[in-house]
Amino acid sequence: MSKGWGRPFEEPIEVDGRSLATLREAGEYIAALPKREHDAPEWRGAMEALLLVVERGGPTMFARIGVMRALNRHYDAELNPNGKEPHWGGENLKREL
Repeated sequence: MSKGWGRPFEEPIEVDGRSLATLREAGEYIAALPKREHDAPEWRGAMEALLLVVERGGPTMFARIGVMRALNRHYDAELNPNGKEPHWGGENLKREL
């Protein structure tokens, strides 16, 4: 597998009206963040993932996941307090009988 900052992501990361298509663009985006945000554990983890992919030639998906997790760190998924989603179908399947 190839190494280096010029490697493209399989799918670019859309953020703030721009597209991060390569590992270099993602690294530059992280480096340009305000210090307080840049020092957040999620962004440090994203940069660490980028460096591992660049230096060791791993799958770019690992770096993409790190960046996406950092970008979405404030997103709080709403969970259904009842547990399971309701079953809206009116017909029983044979296996349910």
